Amino acid sequence: MLADLARDGGAALAYSTVGIALIALGFVLVDVITPGNLRQQIWVDRNPNAALLAASNVLGVGIIVAIAIWTSDGGIGRALAASVVYGLIGLAVMAVAFVLLDLLTPGKLGELLVDDSTGRNPAVWVSAALHIAVALVVAAGLS
Repeated sequence: MLADLARDGGAALAYSTVGIALIALGFVLVDVITPGNLRQQIWVDRNPNAALLAASNVLGVGIIVAIAIWTSDGGIGRALAASVVYGLIGLAVMAVAFVLLDLLTPGKLGELLVDDSTGRNPAVWVSAALHIAVALVVAAGLS
């Protein structure tokens, strides 16, 4: 029983470490594809548009990692590898979807999403939904 608890606790710690690393990478990716400093815009300027965009990315990555762990049919090594691989695929697909959405909409999407001078921009809701939808599609591919 104690051996199982130690093994399961170690697995949870390993999964959490991978998940946090992928979420951090996702945050950096959103920061790169949007103008300005995302941390500044969220925590100092309190920009709700930037916060919603980052939050949807965090949630999307979390969905992918959780489903990768849940559907893994092997040991912890296989589950961790699946989490990393599918998490990176999810981040790449989310970035590509963002770029495609930018090409299909007027103006520069990144600039619209971080501009809070006119209040909440409806485009941020579309972009946030896109992040979650892409994450769900990637996660569905795991089953």
